[in-house]
Amino acid sequence: MKYEDPRVEENIVELAKNLASTGDEKLIADFLRCLLTPAETADIAARWALVKALDEKKSQREIAKSLGVSLCKITRGSRELKKPNSAFRKFLDL
Repeated sequence: MKYEDPRVEENIVELAKNLASTGDEKLIADFLRCLLTPAETADIAARWALVKALDEKKSQREIAKSLGVSLCKITRGSRELKKPNSAFRKFLDL
């Protein structure tokens, strides 16, 4: 499926609805491990870790070194975190 395919949005919305409705952290973690390859799981975990590190005001170079992620990913995370009504901010504030 390509990003522009309308089924992408349809499936993302359905997945979000199902994840939000479960309320079971273990089930969600197990589901994500089933859905994603080990490499994808590590990548998503690193992306969330970099958002948390940005929120802790760590430098981009420090984050890149400690997590082994590119500065490009960190810059993207920083940009998303700074947006008004950022979903990252909302999750960090949970």
